[in-house]
Amino acid sequence: MFVGKTLTNIRLLSGYTRKQLADMLQLTEQAIWQYENGYLAPKLEVVNELKRIFGVKSKYFYTDDILSQQSPEEINQNFIAYRATTLNSIQKTQYEAKHLEFINAFLKVIEQNLSFPKNHIYDLREKVIGIISDDSYERREKIIHAANYAREYLGLSNIGNSNLLFVLEKKGTFIFEKAIGEKIDAYSVWSESGRPYIILGNIKKSAVRRNFDLAHELGHLLLHYKVEFSSLDKKSYREYENEANLFAAFFLLPEKAFKADFLSLTKTSNPDSYVEMKKKWFVSIQALARHASSLDLLSYQQYRYFNMMINKKGYRIIEPLDTELKVARPGKVKSILQLLFENRRITLNSLLNTFSVDKEFLSKLLGIEDAFFDMHMVNGTRKFNVTDLTSCGKKSPSSLGGG
Repeated sequence: MFVGKTLTNIRLLSGYTRKQLADMLQLTEQAIWQYENGYLAPKLEVVNELKRIFGVKSKYFYTDDILSQQSPEEINQNFIAYRATTLNSIQKTQYEAKHLEFINAFLKVIEQNLSFPKNHIYDLREKVIGIISDDSYERREKIIHAANYAREYLGLSNIGNSNLLFVLEKKGTFIFEKAIGEKIDAYSVWSESGRPYIILGNIKKSAVRRNFDLAHELGHLLLHYKVEFSSLDKKSYREYENEANLFAAFFLLPEKAFKADFLSLTKTSNPDSYVEMKKKWFVSIQALARHASSLDLLSYQQYRYFNMMINKKGYRIIEPLDTELKVARPGKVKSILQLLFENRRITLNSLLNTFSVDKEFLSKLLGIEDAFFDMHMVNGTRKFNVTDLTSCGKKSPSSLGGG
């Protein structure tokens, strides 16, 4: 029997309205509604076209999908925190939440084959909630204290932030990359079972801007747990965005070390003077000067002249080093799959059969290139470097830390 809910889920995962899917199939919107609500079963030629559109096997639509097989409401779309220029539509948020639900369900299946390393970000969140709940000092100071504490807790050195993405993944964050639109840089949310997610846009950005996105979303995860972003007005939304920006600035640029570097500059109004600091901290020249201004290290006139020079030199669009510094990409889930394939705990073919999908579906869902899955398509014997995974090579896959 055709399962209408399965079609609804994968349609939302792919970001299609019923009307859009109907147009692709040359059907009416009413027909899609009937399929999804169990009033009509599509003909075989329609099922074959659905299979092609979504990258799944024909039997996919005749069984409960992985969302239906697991606990519902693991991802609450009301809590999704966007780093964006505008508030996002309910429809857009629904699509992104469905994507996270599929990822979360996929990881739960994978977790049956190994236990993920300890989630330190969860513990850090609890510590930060304690800091923010302290009413003995102002909100701004609490956020700065939380940023400093988080940097120390995560073991980031005072010599830079080039490995930030790796550290966040190692400490428990699940980071993915996908097309999320031109107006959204990133977003983050906690699953109901306490798993932190950060989704990065795949539109080409510099390494330093991606680093700020990561720090900004970490701020949301730690400061704004269970804030209902979907119900905020524009003013409140902007206030939470400003708090995440404040956290990111002090998290990436610890005040004492930053001041020492800044005071060594000879021409603080000249953007080119900040190039070495940018290389060290993996923070944009503009963000470095903005932080200096917030600390009263730059006067109003100096900061104004700095921004005039930024415009004159064309640095609003591209700064020095933007094409040289390597952009970090998520690798945790890919490394987990490598580990499982190498140790023959699962094969790619068995994984695809479990989910009734094609490798293109997994590639799109997880943001992992097709070539990775092509290498494992037959029997999964190709070797990869899995040293990025905490404890890999030290313990068997079934004993990799706590849940």
